[in-house]
Parts: sequence; structure tokens; C-alpha cells
Amino acid sequence: MNIPAPSGRQYHLARGDQHATIAEVGASIREYSVGGRDVALPFDKEQIAPAYSGAVLAPWPNRLTDGQYTFDGVEHQVPVNEPGRMTALHGLVSHARFTPSSPVSDTSVTLEHEVVPTLGYPFPVRVRATYALTDEGLEVLVTATNLGQHAAPYGVGFHPWLSPGDAAVDDCTIQVDAATRVLVDDRLLPTGTAPLGADDDMRTPRPLAGFALDDAFVEVVRDDDGLAWIKLASPDGRTSAVWMDDTMDTWQVCTGNDIPGIMRRGVACEPMSCIADAFRTGERLVRLEPGASHTVRWGMRLL
Repeated sequence: MNIPAPSGRQYHLARGDQHATIAEVGASIREYSVGGRDVALPFDKEQIAPAYSGAVLAPWPNRLTDGQYTFDGVEHQVPVNEPGRMTALHGLVSHARFTPSSPVSDTSVTLEHEVVPTLGYPFPVRVRATYALTDEGLEVLVTATNLGQHAAPYGVGFHPWLSPGDAAVDDCTIQVDAATRVLVDDRLLPTGTAPLGADDDMRTPRPLAGFALDDAFVEVVRDDDGLAWIKLASPDGRTSAVWMDDTMDTWQVCTGNDIPGIMRRGVACEPMSCIADAFRTGERLVRLEPGASHTVRWGMRLL
């Protein structure tokens, strides 16, 4: 009997000196490198993806208080998968199998998963993710479509861990294009926002030595092309970078200090359409009407 790897079937993409491997489970970016230099922190195909590495986070990213929410007057309870904080973390598809929706090419793959309606999330939503290697880097396009007859609450995020190459994270600097930090309680649930001050403003590169992060940021700053960036610059002169266009406006950044399988070997730089608890607060929540679609775009580069 053939036993599938925990990360599922592997889809290998190549363009010039760029190489990416997209895993079936979670439609995860398992590897992405340029010229043999890791941009994404890789994980072995025989591993369960550590700390949501590279996964699609839908139909909500980040945390949901007690796994409970009310939508259109109906109360819902989804499973709590972070018992220490009593939250439902990162949606329903990060460990689901995605299947190809069109022929796979050498440079791109499109995978999709249909969320099965459950008592906690009784909405049939198809999540389709396209990964393509371009001349500039790895580009990701994700579209959710409501296949049901009723409106559905929706949010999406992604969990790439940027690699520092052969360096240690403490030898790197980080730049985050955002002006405001999301304040949280001891369960890492939002309580408000605050402008970044001199001690935590990362719009200019900041050394990571002795600096721990597990924070969300809003009021993102965009370049002339409409992109917001997070850049992890290493002593080798190269920079691992994540960008998002104007379809998303939230960053989550985590240095993974005490996370098994990560232990500060990389930095999670997560583009998201909303912050934690959006299903409860309605903040940045997408109301996906029957038959409607919602698309976001982001990518990774080695600079």
C-alpha cells in the first residue's frame, strides 16, 4: 500500500534558476528558492507542515474567539484548535487536500478545494489558488467563490516563513510597510490599534537581534506600484521578500521563537485580508454573496 506523505502530492515548478514546490495539503508553498538560495523556509514533505508553513488560511485567517460567531442573526460554533487560548485558528483548509483544477505546467499550478458545509460553517465555498513563477518571482492568486444560496462570511490569509538563507534571523534586519500595530490581549485577540513609535516602527529596516514579534499591522504603506512589502535582509546581501497588492491590507509577523519546528529559523510574513476575530467584529470581513467571488494577489521574491 502506498502511504501518501503528510504534505500530500508535490507539484514542482521551475523557471530559470527559480524552483518552487507546492504541496497538495493546504496548497502550501513547501519550497521556494532562487539560485539555490531559499526564499521560503522549506520543510520536508514527510513532515506535517510546521506552524502552518506556506499554507492558505481560509475562510478566516488568524484567531476566532472561542470558535464562536454570529452571522446574519445565526450563531455558529467551529472547532477550537488552539485550546491553550481557546480560539479557532487559521480557518478550515490549511490541512485540507487541494486538487488541480487545470493542467499543471512547468511554471504554474492551480489547485482548488471545496469547503464542505458544516454546522459551524454551513457555507459551500470553493477556494482556488494559482501559483506561477514569473521573471520577477513567485506570484499567487487566490479566488474564493460562494457555491451556495446564502451569503457567507469570508477572510483569507497566507503563512509563508521567510528564510534568512544561511544566516541566523538575529543577523538580519526586517522592514514592514505598515504604520499601525494591532493591540492584543493575552490570548492574542485584538483590543485596538496604536501608531508605531520609535521603538517598533519598521518602515525602515530594523535589526532583529533580541527582537521578538507575533503582531498584526494595518495602515499599510504602498510603493508606486501599489504593493506593500515585508523584507528580511541577510548579511549575504540578499533579501527575502513578501508583497501584497491592494486586495489585502493587513500584515501578521511572527519570529516563531518558541514554536516547535521553527524556533526562530525564519520569520512568518503573512499577508491577510483581515485581522483576528473578523467573524465577530465585522472589521474587514468579506460578505460573499451567492455566486460571488473574491480574489487576492501576493507573491515572494529574492531581492
